[in-house]
This record gives sequence, structure tokens and C-alpha cells, in this order.
Amino acid sequence: MNLSSGLSYSERKLIHVIVIDNFIKGRGGIFIFKIGEFSKLTQVSIRMLRYYDETGLLKPARIDKFTGYRFYSVEQIAHLHKIIFLRDSGFSVSEIAVTLNCWEDAFLTDQLKDKYLEIERAITREQERLKKIETALHDLTERKTWVHYDVSLKSIPSLQVLSLRKIIPDYFSEELLWKELTRFIEEEGLNISQNSSSFAIYHDDEYKEANVDVEVCVVVNQSGISKDGFTFRQTEKVDTMAYTWVYGPFENIASGYLSFAHWLQQHNQYRMKGGNRQICHRGPWNEENPDRYLTEIQIPVESQFNTGD
Repeated sequence: MNLSSGLSYSERKLIHVIVIDNFIKGRGGIFIFKIGEFSKLTQVSIRMLRYYDETGLLKPARIDKFTGYRFYSVEQIAHLHKIIFLRDSGFSVSEIAVTLNCWEDAFLTDQLKDKYLEIERAITREQERLKKIETALHDLTERKTWVHYDVSLKSIPSLQVLSLRKIIPDYFSEELLWKELTRFIEEEGLNISQNSSSFAIYHDDEYKEANVDVEVCVVVNQSGISKDGFTFRQTEKVDTMAYTWVYGPFENIASGYLSFAHWLQQHNQYRMKGGNRQICHRGPWNEENPDRYLTEIQIPVESQFNTGD
């Protein structure tokens, strides 16, 4: 009966490492191999063995002081297979070194879980890149390089809001903030304004791929007691807010910002001031068809000739 038939490649590799480790521990004596012999038996190139030596992951069992030749022992095979397993699982050299020094079930489990989540996030980022490429290919096929959005100006009054502001891993994690805020509102039984839309404020002075400063806000009818990171506050009045409407999937938002760039070039009396906002009037929570999503982008601007008092 083949017990490994239902296991993944990584699971089979880990079992292989454990079996070799236990096999070596059960045998006595030391047998020394030349580096070429060790390379053939372990199916690891001499170049990689030298690299592991240089990085400190696997030092030879002995180095001939006259010739400089490297020699390896049978006992090092299990150690090498651990290195290969961790390398194939996406661990860096420094991460491999730490894990090898604490090769215990509990610690290894935690390390593998962390690496799993890291790879999962990387896959999500790559999937987003694929979507962008698909969109670009579609646009090229349809002979569309970008869609122009009209930019207008309006003033935004100060608003009484309940907000949650955090540094989050990336913009895709904004959904988690909204879930936290919604849960707090439900638990506290707060009275939310039905006449205003909720919105997000992006406080960073630049676009960042990680560790982004995002604040999600819901307009409330009255103030309350701030606690646990949930803050009741008045937003600042914005005298001149440039805004545009983006229709369709969230991937279209990038074209909306591109329209702002062209608009600012044509209206060079204005410059950006403060964090931009996004209001999702229609999204996954109230619209099944992504082509019908509606997002409003707002960017505060001021006259470049306004010197103040």
C-alpha cells in the first residue's frame, strides 16, 4: 500500500527528511566522502555545496589542510536534505539558518505556517499582476490605451465620523479595516448617517506597496467615546476637492488617477494637498456585476498662488 500517494510534494519531501534523519541517527561510525562523491550521492552540485559552505549552512566535516579538499560525512546527508527542503519551500539563507538551529516540531510548524502565509500573499500579488496584464491585453485588442474621466471641483464640509486608522500590509488589506469598523458599529449599536457615504483616506505622501497608512470612515449622527483605536472626530473641511467618477471594476481606478495627472497638467494653477479619498458607492457588497461598480476618487487641491495669511 502506497501511503504517500495522497500527499503533496512538500509533504513527501518533509517525510523524506525525517526518515533520513532517523536512519542516520540509528547508525554508528563516520564515513568520509570526497566532495564529488558526496555530490553524486546527494544529487546536489559541487557549486551548491561550496555555496552552502560559504554561507555557513553546511560546513565540510573535514578540510585537508594541505590540499584544501573538502570532505563530507554520512551524518551530514540529513542536514543537507533539511536545507534543500527549506530552500524549496521558499526560505532565505538567513531563515534556513534560524530554522536549522531550532529544528523542533513546534518551531518548525510555526515557521512553515508563516512561510505558507507569505507565499499565499505573494500569489495574491502575482494574480493581481496577471489581472493587470489581462486588462492591458484587452485594452490593446479593443484599441484602448486608457479611459478618460472628467475631473470636477467641489467643496467638502467638515464631517462627524467614526474612523479606524492603521498601518496595514497593503491596499488589498483595506477590507479587513472595514470589517473591524462594521463589527464595532454593530456591537455598539451606533446610529449611522443614511445621507452620507463611508470613505477611506490614504494618508501616505506617496504610493507605497507595503505598510500603507489607511483610515476608514463612517459618517455618524453624533459623537461618542473613542476607544480601542476607534475614533470619533471631525474631518477637516476641504474648500477645493478635485473628484472624478470611476465606473466598472476596481482595476479601472488606476485610469482615474491617470486622469487626475492630465487634469493637473492642464490646470497647473492647482497642486495636490493632503490625503486622497475614495468612496465606493457601488461595490461587491451591493452589486454583483463588477462592470456596474461605482467609485469616487477625491483629491484635495489648492491654488499654487495662495500664499496664506
